[in-house]
Amino acid sequence: MRIERIEVFVFRAPTPAPVATSFGVMRDRPAVFVRLTDDQGVQGWGEIFANWPAAGAEHRAHLLIRDIGPMFLGRAFDSPWDLWTWLSDATHIRALQCGEPGPFAQVLAGLDTAAHDICARHLDMPLARALNPEALAEVPVYASGIAIDRADPLISAARRRGISRFKVKVGFDMEQDLARLAALVADFEPHESLCADANQAWSIMQALTFLSAGAGLGLTWLEEPLPADRPATEWAALANVGAIPLAAGENIAGSADFSAALAAGHLSFLQPDVAKWGGVSGCWQVAQEALRASVTYCPHYLGGGIGLIASAHLLAAAGGPGVLELDANPNPLRDAFFDHDPVQNGRWQLNTEPGLGISDLPQALLPFETLALELS
Repeated sequence: MRIERIEVFVFRAPTPAPVATSFGVMRDRPAVFVRLTDDQGVQGWGEIFANWPAAGAEHRAHLLIRDIGPMFLGRAFDSPWDLWTWLSDATHIRALQCGEPGPFAQVLAGLDTAAHDICARHLDMPLARALNPEALAEVPVYASGIAIDRADPLISAARRRGISRFKVKVGFDMEQDLARLAALVADFEPHESLCADANQAWSIMQALTFLSAGAGLGLTWLEEPLPADRPATEWAALANVGAIPLAAGENIAGSADFSAALAAGHLSFLQPDVAKWGGVSGCWQVAQEALRASVTYCPHYLGGGIGLIASAHLLAAAGGPGVLELDANPNPLRDAFFDHDPVQNGRWQLNTEPGLGISDLPQALLPFETLALELS
């Protein structure tokens, strides 16, 4: 593999309603898409995480073209894994120098996904089958990104798509959060299930309070009740309560840290994000390790269409009982990639075209483009 051209495209789409989390509010939806072209003219697409900070999308694009791109353009690599691991080593000091390991890892994640897309196209098979010939053709989904005070209309819309699993955002006012969760569960059908995502909002004492008060709600999992960097002893204290299974992973970065999280045994659900760290190479490794540890691999995702498609392929290749995260909020930077709803009866239908099945960016995205850069 020799990359001869790098292109990056930044988009920002307005939101009908702000997307609120316990740590901040997204007032528009950004996306950074990258296209690589190899020396045989084959192209591949990836996506770079850009939800935070507010100006992060443009920063990642310039970081790729002005800093990281010149390091590997025209250089030969044996595989996407070799490209990703070489770049991880080569950019380590730069990331330390500017104190930005996250943005560097996110750019590398998008590059790795694009490199895997190229390889799958060379093999003339969908990415999932390139990873695992026995990959699933469809995967179950759950609706996420649901603000607890706006849950009813979003859950109703998801139900119309056959979705029966839902995740709501908590971490705002604990008493109100618990009351609203109880009201939601009371209206659920027996086959429906609910998760809660605190987005790292609580201290250990607050999280323990929620676990005690919410023990009878029957939640499938409680996601990120603590900041991701809290000591393992605090996560162990929550796990030992045993009231609600714990989920985390979108804010873990590095193979060693994922392995440590699995070895600690505190998490029932592991959620790496293909656009935040690792791309396909890193997340595929983590997914296999999680399944060997009997931990459910559920890829995290809350971005544009390319990363979502890549997440679906990763889950289909990994197998297991995991469920694909699907943001319930409208997002043209995601929805424009699909001529028809890929969710049928609550299950995501994977594309059968080579790679990720994307040839060009949809024309519908053009009004939202804010930046396009190229290196060749």
